[in-house]
Amino acid sequence: MGESNHCLREGALTVEDDVTVTFHKVVSHENQSRLYNDREEDDPDGEDQAEETVHLRRNCLKDAEEEQEARGSEHSLLCLPAFCVTDKKTASSGEEKTPEGPEKPKRCPGLGLFYAFLSTVFFSIIALLVKTIQGVHAIEISAIRCFFQMLFVIPLLIYHKIGFLGPRDKRIYLVLRGFLGSNAMILLYYAVQQMPLADATVIMFSNPVFTSLLAWIFLKEKCTIWDCLFTAFTLTGVILIARPPFLFGDHPSGIEGNYTNHVKGTIAAFGGAVGAAFTFVVLRKMGKSVHYYLSVWYYAVIGLIECIISVSILGEWKLPFCGKDRWMLMLIAALGIAGQTFLTKALQIEKAGPVSLMRTVDVVLAFFFQFVFFNRAPTWWSLGGALCVVLSTSGVALRKWYINTRKS
Repeated sequence: MGESNHCLREGALTVEDDVTVTFHKVVSHENQSRLYNDREEDDPDGEDQAEETVHLRRNCLKDAEEEQEARGSEHSLLCLPAFCVTDKKTASSGEEKTPEGPEKPKRCPGLGLFYAFLSTVFFSIIALLVKTIQGVHAIEISAIRCFFQMLFVIPLLIYHKIGFLGPRDKRIYLVLRGFLGSNAMILLYYAVQQMPLADATVIMFSNPVFTSLLAWIFLKEKCTIWDCLFTAFTLTGVILIARPPFLFGDHPSGIEGNYTNHVKGTIAAFGGAVGAAFTFVVLRKMGKSVHYYLSVWYYAVIGLIECIISVSILGEWKLPFCGKDRWMLMLIAALGIAGQTFLTKALQIEKAGPVSLMRTVDVVLAFFFQFVFFNRAPTWWSLGGALCVVLSTSGVALRKWYINTRKS
């Protein structure tokens, strides 16, 4: 461009990818005087146009500055390239321009685990209340819980405009989820009424191990030697708690009440664990395409219908003996809704592995409630079975957590 003095004007165009494109209009030496004369006519005082400041971009004009200094030019204006692309940093401030807008609030660390802990406490209190209520069949308790849960979900479905039927291709899975989930709840309540609270809770807690096996069978998920080992540990724990006669004799020690009822409770708890595992497999099959409230709705409606039919056939409709038991039934329904809500929120913001590990607190609370409220210390057989089940379920959770961490 030569060594002649030049005057320039610049315009900046900011594009979406945060790159500033600067255009420089170059005025030749012969038109410079005409430009100054025009400025003097527009501004007679000459205060605003006395000097034109040029801000240089160091990342693209460094060579030009060095060349100008080497020449020792006495001109105050520097010959600039006609096109320059710079980033978001300016030479005058050297600071990066941050996009305006509210920052996202940081998630509280451990909030998901706290939600999982609350759900575990609520489910443990439900089992305690079921054990405490006398004279009311487990199926009737399940019917009352499903009824209140249905009343709670209806306004949520209307408010969120979810509908009551769900996607056409997912309805069969929703029906299965409701049927299997309600059966698992009924079997758990029946087991709690027939055997020690801690023993029923431990057997029911073994469902994650069976979930892995059923996912391998129905969802073609990978099954490793670790899954087989955890399953063997779980079955060993169930046998230690049940203490069948062909292994422990006809009159094993430490059995609460009638041994026949103990065996019935063991079978019910085991069936409830398998039913819960089937429920988790169905939920995996549906994925996130079905809203959670719709899943709870099917669970409540189908469970209520099933419980009404079953109790009517058995002729077990009874009112609780006193007002306290009636309030306890309503509390069971409220805690069931709260427990499911907190568990779902925990799984939304935390990985399944840590949540499953937090659920092991359920076993500890069951032994604690059994000792405090029923004055019954656990036997060594129950403690050994609980240890086997907790180790196997914790192993499943830790293994999945480790695999997901490596993938991420």
